Amino acid sequence: MANMQILFLCTGNSCRSQMAEGWARHLKSESLDAYSAGIERHGLNPLAVKVMAEAGVDISGFRSKTVDELPEQEFDYVITLCGHAQETCPFFPAKTKRLHVGFDDPPKLAEHAQNEEEALPHYRRVRDEIKDYVQSLPASLRVEPK
Repeated sequence: MANMQILFLCTGNSCRSQMAEGWARHLKSESLDAYSAGIERHGLNPLAVKVMAEAGVDISGFRSKTVDELPEQEFDYVITLCGHAQETCPFFPAKTKRLHVGFDDPPKLAEHAQNEEEALPHYRRVRDEIKDYVQSLPASLRVEPK
């Protein structure tokens, strides 16, 4: 059976969606083909790269991209990870199921941090919450009755 095709979508494809793609590729490559994109492109967040590396997942080679930059393909699920992406999610074919699973935005949580040391706990918490969610896939995906 073919792997489930999942797109993690966020506003800028800089942090949460990158973490989700990294975890899915690291933990679930036998059952999921994971991608990430943003409504806009904000660049890869260096603190997201750092906390993922702490957990043994290298996302340093990932790049921030928009939905339009993805290869032509049909996704089984588009999972929005922030409210803005949920509200502005582009159209996907009817076969694609949309699901919203919100996570706090680490850069927003850390905006008043005085230094990286104060910012990192916010990134680590969200990283771990995303890991827990990704570990539940694909079993946690519920198909609504038609």
